[in-house]
Amino acid sequence: MLPQPASVQWHDGAFTLDGTTTLVADRALAPTAHWLQENLRPATGLPLPVNAPAEHGDRAIVLRQSPDLAQEAYRLAVSPERVLIEAGSRAGAFHACQSLLQLLPPAIHRKARVQARWTLPAVTVEDAPRFAWRGVLLDVARHFMPKQDLLRFVDLMAMHRLNVLHLHLTDDQGWRLEIARYPRLTETGSWRRESQLGAGADAPGNDRPHGGYYTQDDIREIVGYAEARHITVVPEIDLPGHSQAAIAAYPHLGVHGNDLPVHTRWGVNPNICNTEDSTLDFFRDVLDEVVDLFPGRFIGVGGDECPKDQWRVDPRTQELMRQRQLADENELQAWFVGRLGAHLAARGRRVLAWDDVLEGAVPDGAVIASWRGMTGARTAARRGHDVVSCPDDQVYLDYRQSELPEEPIPFAVPLTLEDAYRFDPVPDGLTGDEARHILGGQANIWTEHMDSPRTVDYFAFPRLCAVAEALWSGAQRDFEAFRVRLAEHLPRLEALGVEYRRESGPLPWQRRPGVAGKPATRDDWAAFIDGQVAGIKS
Repeated sequence: MLPQPASVQWHDGAFTLDGTTTLVADRALAPTAHWLQENLRPATGLPLPVNAPAEHGDRAIVLRQSPDLAQEAYRLAVSPERVLIEAGSRAGAFHACQSLLQLLPPAIHRKARVQARWTLPAVTVEDAPRFAWRGVLLDVARHFMPKQDLLRFVDLMAMHRLNVLHLHLTDDQGWRLEIARYPRLTETGSWRRESQLGAGADAPGNDRPHGGYYTQDDIREIVGYAEARHITVVPEIDLPGHSQAAIAAYPHLGVHGNDLPVHTRWGVNPNICNTEDSTLDFFRDVLDEVVDLFPGRFIGVGGDECPKDQWRVDPRTQELMRQRQLADENELQAWFVGRLGAHLAARGRRVLAWDDVLEGAVPDGAVIASWRGMTGARTAARRGHDVVSCPDDQVYLDYRQSELPEEPIPFAVPLTLEDAYRFDPVPDGLTGDEARHILGGQANIWTEHMDSPRTVDYFAFPRLCAVAEALWSGAQRDFEAFRVRLAEHLPRLEALGVEYRRESGPLPWQRRPGVAGKPATRDDWAAFIDGQVAGIKS
């Protein structure tokens, strides 16, 4: 099974699904029972009615809450007579249902009837997650993912017990969220005239427009769909850097007020927002609509990779710094992000920001996403901030997967399946109290070089399977045992149509011949990251 449960005990016998099988749940777990019914019916062709507890007899799959279990914990007991799922909450029952599906043949994931004997081996499974935050960042700003493909990705997350979708909605290359008060954010900011083809500084453009955005009704649907699968969607509006799409729509947001296009190149961009009070008011209005659309506790505000050259040479920015009694541009960024954080706090939300913000004052209650190795996680935890670990050299799934020259647009260091499996969100050197600030971790899927959902499949899977187990299961790891279980799991992905990377390397149509990447050695990359985090080491 995958992720690996805490305890599995196999018994003799099996439970067979047939025309007499029913699903039984009280009112609290009835939605979970209906979800299981919807996922069992297509391939089995069985009716599997959902009944109340008083109405069931033998041959039932019973779901019930158990007060002795933690929120996401469950027990799954399969005997020849019945299946019993006990859980601490709907989320725990849902996880148990995912485990139940994995006990069936992979064809259970087919969307039409399959002639098969649908038996569950007799077993007792007891399980609970190690971390509360088990996430994935999906960048839909660089390359837009249509709604139906995003919903499919949510289902794949749920299958692997991942429960946070960090949705990177805005960047230099596109603004993907409808904001009613500022329609040009999507009218202008949601598309660009072309995209950079390859990773090098001299890479050509592809002469192909790219765009798309989610309406507010789309977002409500996505959030509701994810919530039904016990996944929280955390939106990110990246500020004050990574903002050229917004500046293209509303030039007064930029430092110089010049007309700019939506950016067509990858990498860090010098065009950033100004820090006028009117610009803060603009983004407060944006965040108000974001808060109304996303009910979760956390709202991402970026704070990363904000080059301050324009601020340094701009007389108006320097005047504002003097008026605000700010010593330097790092303090100015902290002031800007802090004002947004205070606004979100007044709306009952907490800021999620990248570890770059540790270079200045951090907004009260902020959660730090530590991406430049584990330095940010260690520093933030020692300073008393909650942390989501997502170190680039372990869980950035846009990084190349091997040293093979056939890897498509090979970028950065090789990040293998085993590297992803070895990920531990808790950095070395923390005390017990400090370690409690580590909420969990997430994999990050940046899509500069992923121009279709098929390509996202290739980069994400099966490495995301490994990250999911690292976040769910205990700290003890056995990669060879994981490989055995993964081999049993891959047919499930195949049944779902996931175009994952084979262990032998990319298939011919998954390669990008002639498109240059930007690979690096581990030593060179470590030196680069060390330079990046020099200002936040504790």
